[in-house]
Amino acid sequence: MNTFNQFGLSEETLEAVRLKGFEEPTPIQHKVIPALLKGGRDIIGQAQTGTGKTAAFALPLIEKLNEESEHVRALILAPTRELALQISDEINSLKGRKKLDIIPVYGGQSIDVQLRRLKKGVDIVVGTPGRIMDHLRRKTLKLQHLDYLILDEADEMLNMGFIEDIEFIMGHTPQEKRTLLFSATMPAPIRDIAKKYMQNTLTLKVDSENLTTDLTQQIYFEVSEGDKFEALCQMIDIEDDFYGLVFCRTKNDVDTVTSRLIERGYDAEGLHGDITQALRQKIFGRFKKKHISVLVATDVAARGLDVQDLSHVVNYSLPQGPEAYVHRIGRTGRAGKEGTAVTFVTPAEYRKLGFIQKISKAEIKKGQLPKVEDIIERKKNTLFEELDTLIREGEWQDYRGFAMGLLGDHSPEEVVCALLKHAYQDEFDPAKYRQISAPLAKKGKTKLFVAMGKKSGLGKRELISLIEKKSGVKSSEINNLEMYDDYSFISVHFRAAEAILKAFAGDTKRKRPLIEMASGKNKEGQKKAGFKKYYKKKK
Repeated sequence: MNTFNQFGLSEETLEAVRLKGFEEPTPIQHKVIPALLKGGRDIIGQAQTGTGKTAAFALPLIEKLNEESEHVRALILAPTRELALQISDEINSLKGRKKLDIIPVYGGQSIDVQLRRLKKGVDIVVGTPGRIMDHLRRKTLKLQHLDYLILDEADEMLNMGFIEDIEFIMGHTPQEKRTLLFSATMPAPIRDIAKKYMQNTLTLKVDSENLTTDLTQQIYFEVSEGDKFEALCQMIDIEDDFYGLVFCRTKNDVDTVTSRLIERGYDAEGLHGDITQALRQKIFGRFKKKHISVLVATDVAARGLDVQDLSHVVNYSLPQGPEAYVHRIGRTGRAGKEGTAVTFVTPAEYRKLGFIQKISKAEIKKGQLPKVEDIIERKKNTLFEELDTLIREGEWQDYRGFAMGLLGDHSPEEVVCALLKHAYQDEFDPAKYRQISAPLAKKGKTKLFVAMGKKSGLGKRELISLIEKKSGVKSSEINNLEMYDDYSFISVHFRAAEAILKAFAGDTKRKRPLIEMASGKNKEGQKKAGFKKYYKKKK
């Protein structure tokens, strides 16, 4: 199935899908939508964040639920209020003209408002476990007529300590219902819940490898926090036709970056959770039609946005984890078109970038920010091309009289130079730009795991000498060597770490590199893995 049309969805639902800009189903949508429409079995969907899970269960729900029911027919549990709001917004945007009432229920929102809405009657409740439990205890939420129970990001709810809450809620639902469980991983407690509460289960899995694209070039820039905005502007300036999403961590960051971009003259707008759905759709519509070229957004606000031909995705703020990174960069390099994913990294974040790179299996290469003279040259070339087009197309005739007046007292060269100075003095003046330098290496340290310890027969001095010889990193840059029987740890600044990791990544003598980024799993997990001695003790 290459289109949504082949799932057997109604024309009303397909129209809503088209208005959202969805063109081709994601792998999890391929599997879940027909299975849920078919009916009968409970479903486990194993897929990471950013795979289109919400639409995978929302579209069949919209199709199968009757309008204006007197009872709650579907309950969707989410780990956070941000995700609950996002799911609620997504279903509302996909329901089209169908009369379904969907409400988000979460802590922090007035419970009186929720009570009034629940009393009027709703079809779908999207909520966090804690607040759903409150309503069940108050008997203000009744689930005896429930047809669908959906657990979204179940492993995240496990991590947040919601397992007992989930079991309490599931105990208040009727036995005759369909249960859907979505999770990126399947730890034992999640499997136990599935075994205890789900029947005739169908497991549908999407491997993480399906989430990335070879059409996306992934690079990172080393910048200090204070240089990020200037780096963003210079990156936009050096590109021929920038059309991209810029991700920020907070709503305040979105507002700040957007306003500063507009002040600089860029066509930019921002999206975050405080913006109404109507304005959100209006802004996205302008972006999709390319009336604006830069859209600044938080992760939650960008959920559900589907654009096929982005040139860039920029991680202005480092994403929370590998899944969020994959979700973000998956928005470029689509439909056979190449794209670029750019990540700004401060010295303190380099270790986190290494973790993201390792788990997401992404090849993120170090990039070099453009030089000031290159930016100015790019702007001059762009102006030359635009003027050449105007001249060839004759779109200058209305200014002939004015031009002749200027030329009456001055030479053509003088007039052109004066006009350029008047209109482009700031853009072509090197003094108006600031050359961004990479932050001082000493500001950021990272820890590396070495799969070799005392049992290898090497002492601390010999191990440091080995690393120095293979990577070119000076011994004075290698600090805090901790040596145990089977493994060791070293601390280095992140540029040195990059050189060391690169040097040992190409080693073909072992299945895994001798040196890797340190993580929580290294200390015991690597020990249990039984690494073979890399160098035998000399006789």
